[in-house]
Amino acid sequence: MIVPPFDQRDGFIWYNGALVPWRDAKLHVLSHGLHYGSCVFEGERAYGGKIFKSVEHSERFKNSAQILDFEIPYSVEALVAAKDATLKANNFTDCYVRPVAWRGSEMMAVAAQNSTIHVAIAMWDWPSMFDIATKMKGIKLDIAEYCRPDPRTAPSLAKAAGLYMICTISKHRAERRGYADALMLDWQGRVAECTGANVFFVKDGALHTPIADCFLDGITRRTVIDLAKRRGIELIERRIMPEEMASFDECFICGTGAEVTPVSGIGGKYSFTPGAVSRAMVEDYNKEIHA
Repeated sequence: MIVPPFDQRDGFIWYNGALVPWRDAKLHVLSHGLHYGSCVFEGERAYGGKIFKSVEHSERFKNSAQILDFEIPYSVEALVAAKDATLKANNFTDCYVRPVAWRGSEMMAVAAQNSTIHVAIAMWDWPSMFDIATKMKGIKLDIAEYCRPDPRTAPSLAKAAGLYMICTISKHRAERRGYADALMLDWQGRVAECTGANVFFVKDGALHTPIADCFLDGITRRTVIDLAKRRGIELIERRIMPEEMASFDECFICGTGAEVTPVSGIGGKYSFTPGAVSRAMVEDYNKEIHA
């Protein structure tokens, strides 16, 4: 099956307040967001015709823009309604949802205070990244060469397009080496996250996860924490050094794309066996998104 490129598909994209034919949703090559990274986005999923945590994603979307010093010209309520309208127009029930906002083409220099802020929402079919059998065997992660930056050097708490440059490089390298993804350390050499997902470890039945202060506190991450608390699983947010991974029993990653996916190995050095806690989080998350 030939999959068409993303600019050659049919359907509708919500663009600056109106639904437009997919192929007409274009921007100029001299848009500031392309040249200077003044762009933020969200990654969401719809299940059974309902976008999971749509309000929470819209709130983060607007907050990311404010961190990058611009204002998305739509309220949270308007963004939620726009996503629902786009879902309906494309006749989707289960799909990936991508809101994106960027500075336009009025100014082409580092400073661009008077640029128009554009907003678009697109959706497409994107099934789960791994079938349940593959998922429960656990995926393998590389260890990335690049680290998440010191929060004094980058807007780490925004879901900003520019922050994903090193993620793309790291994931490409991991895939060439036969891994599914890469684990990234932070600027001080501590465990941080994967290229597009947060990470959890299990030891003696308790969940351990890095403190999200120099990388994105994922909405799926928050959901997993809530689910763990409902089960009475102890949750410990703390600094984790790479060598500690040898002492953990289980590991899994979580994100909108990855959902909840167990890990069987990291960097060819650390091994894990997907067990009861990972299985419970997979099952609880699946129930939560289809509730």
